[in-house]
Amino acid sequence: MMTIVTRVTLKEGSEPKWDAAMKARMESAKTQPGWIGGQLAIPLDGPSSRVIIGTWQTRADWEAWHADPKFQETRRELQGLETRSSEEWWHEVVTDLRAA
Repeated sequence: MMTIVTRVTLKEGSEPKWDAAMKARMESAKTQPGWIGGQLAIPLDGPSSRVIIGTWQTRADWEAWHADPKFQETRRELQGLETRSSEEWWHEVVTDLRAA
């Protein structure tokens, strides 16, 4: 199991539109092979930043989703609301505990 953490910085005033588009993207990810779960977070020290945490069975599953036309469509929309390229960190999951 793999988790990717992505941090993006948003253009001032674009936060509500970006959040709505990302929520829709994450909803569509639920139907993708290998999707386990995800979170969208706002850092306490950066209200115009966002952190996306996505967990997948494999990195290949994540890469296949990125080739999906629906993903590509939202990518263009979201990038127009961001101030610069995102930063990504991959992690191999050792333990995954969630409430029942």
